[in-house]
Amino acid sequence: MVKWTSKLYVGDKMSKKKEKAIASINNREATFGIYCIAFASHPSNLFDIMDANELLFPHYKKSEVCIVGLAKGKDEAVNLVQDMLMEVYKKTGDFNVRTYFT
Repeated sequence: MVKWTSKLYVGDKMSKKKEKAIASINNREATFGIYCIAFASHPSNLFDIMDANELLFPHYKKSEVCIVGLAKGKDEAVNLVQDMLMEVYKKTGDFNVRTYFT
């Protein structure tokens, strides 16, 4: 099950297609080159970066994934995560991303 944060970060290359990408992900449709940044599935990590098509696997129907960012391509996703972490640290002095984004 996919959830979205109210503070969704969107990469520059993705900004014009944000709504279409969200609709495709919510409707479980295949996408091309879209990467999702989600809260980490493992508690010792901060974020997971995954191709949006990974969310089509049956496993994700049963588990909850909270998406905090969308990017066009993996490089943009990595840069977006860096920006997100810097903002969280500057505003809170910590890296508690779950508290910041929820």
